[in-house]
Amino acid sequence: MADNIARVFADAIATDPTRPLLTWYDDATGERTELSGATLANWVAKTANLLVDEAALAPGDTAAVLLSPHWQTAAVLLGCWSAKLTVVDAPGDVDVLFAAADRAAEAEAWSAGERYALALAPFAAPLRQVPPGFVDYVVEVRGHGDHFSPYPGGGDTDADLLARAAERATELCLAAGDRVLIDAARHPDPVDWLLAPLTAGASIVLCGNLDLASVDSRAASEKVTRTLT
Repeated sequence: MADNIARVFADAIATDPTRPLLTWYDDATGERTELSGATLANWVAKTANLLVDEAALAPGDTAAVLLSPHWQTAAVLLGCWSAKLTVVDAPGDVDVLFAAADRAAEAEAWSAGERYALALAPFAAPLRQVPPGFVDYVVEVRGHGDHFSPYPGGGDTDADLLARAAERATELCLAAGDRVLIDAARHPDPVDWLLAPLTAGASIVLCGNLDLASVDSRAASEKVTRTLT
């Protein structure tokens, strides 16, 4: 078994980087965004490079991620883990904070050296108005390189998350080659909607504001083999 999250992600896309790995739906806006493994890997690399080159962070530094399940959230989390940052949940002092623009007030409970806001908008559109004290993640990340060599080895955080992910993959009956439709509202933990499928070798159809009436037709069109609603 891979000993770190970056290796799990690399293994998930190694067989065919061009196949869809994460497809995002937002039934409130009608958005559908499909990312191949290679495309998501580019976003992950850009995020890791942003953290290392621009924010000057190092392994063991801390990050807070105040973002709902979304394809950009996947890029942020995987970028943090590739750079060997520890993603923490409890409010306090962190080295970097990522927050949805509509959660900027909530972010005041955190003290952070760097603050990035996200619109989580269709087509990765930038924010129309950046909250005070933040910079726009989408604007900043685009200028960074598409390749990043993750730090080797796995720390305690990786080991804990991967163990939880493997356990959840078993509980959710996920297997290699599965295409999993996930209701983001019912599975907000990234261990469920991101790491468990990746650990199992499955691809993800992540649905925000899911219209339950659309599940059957979407499952058919996306060739879904497992539904988590």
